[in-house]
Amino acid sequence: MTTPFFRSIRWVLLCAGVACSRTDAGPKDTGAATAATTGAAATTGSTGETVASHRGGFTLTAEQRARLHVATVQPTSYNRVVQATGTVAFNGDRSTPVLSPISGPALRIMVNPGAVVGRGAPLATVSSPDFATAVADFRKAESNYRNLKRIADLDQQLWNNDAIARRDLEQAQTDAAAAAADRDAAIEQIKSLGVGADQIAALTAGHSAGPLEAIIRAPIAGTVVEKLISPGQLLQAGSTQCFTIADLSTMWVMASVFAGDLGTVSVGEPVDVFTDASPRPIVGKVDYVAALVDPASKAVAVRVLVPNVGRALRKDMFVRVAIHASRPQTGIVIPSSAVLRDENNLPFVFVAAKDGSFNRRQITLGSQIGDAYEVPSGLAAGDAIVTDGALFLQFAESQ
Repeated sequence: MTTPFFRSIRWVLLCAGVACSRTDAGPKDTGAATAATTGAAATTGSTGETVASHRGGFTLTAEQRARLHVATVQPTSYNRVVQATGTVAFNGDRSTPVLSPISGPALRIMVNPGAVVGRGAPLATVSSPDFATAVADFRKAESNYRNLKRIADLDQQLWNNDAIARRDLEQAQTDAAAAAADRDAAIEQIKSLGVGADQIAALTAGHSAGPLEAIIRAPIAGTVVEKLISPGQLLQAGSTQCFTIADLSTMWVMASVFAGDLGTVSVGEPVDVFTDASPRPIVGKVDYVAALVDPASKAVAVRVLVPNVGRALRKDMFVRVAIHASRPQTGIVIPSSAVLRDENNLPFVFVAAKDGSFNRRQITLGSQIGDAYEVPSGLAAGDAIVTDGALFLQFAESQ
């Protein structure tokens, strides 16, 4: 395959050769007269090459034309690639804010950002009168349960010996069951404040469990990505966010896709995510297509689930995505080497006419497919376009 560099060298040599032949022709060159008799005009560029305009286009010599590559476009089947931009976010299914379960001042911060924690790991401790009240309620409930359970056991023995009525036994058993329920509720209340199972077991056994503090624990396993409190800070139960924990093995990319491309995007389709932080694209898949349009950008959010290979993706990072449509389409696809830009940056190609001339043709570019572009409008099946050497034609046309 001829590289762009060698093609450039080739055209320089070609232009030099044409310049030499132009010098040899002398002032009596009859090319212009011949063109005049046929209704065409000859123009000579600064390089000395002669390009004849013809019916709005221009023609080349046979030698020049032999160095071009012209291909006839035909409808072809392809899988469209939707290009979009997006931002990285934590996987919402594997990340969570951590709120304080109790009001009071923070005593100790036990982790810092970057720490990897398991579910239930202690993150911080809180001192609160509410916590002391919860512990006292548990001790009262535990004591009441033990007393009523002992009475129920004694009444069972008395009833077995016909010493009390069955009604008295049933009442004692009911009281013991109610006390057990109160004790269990008190245990759950203490658990919600972060007290560990070993401390609860010590309290249940009537032993001293040491200094008791409310503990903020990790609700999920993951990495501590934010620490939002400091020792001494007053926390409000259920409202003060203390930490953010996220599983960084996967991330979300929120891509913005416009209505014209939305019809080709479906859940499960493969996606290439491009970021400067990774030398290679990271492959993910479409996880969700939003049902609402963003009122500001008029785009639809497409969520991409991406494995965070090498932890290259970070929250709020800007990325580019290429969504590979799974449903094949049929249309006109041309190589990128055939596409040029005019002075207004609008895309066009050179079309070869049957009389041998070349004409500009304005086109509309669709998505890029590898080293090619889809062309929704501007070309039809059977059109012959210049796929190699188009840049030389643009230069020659301008002379």
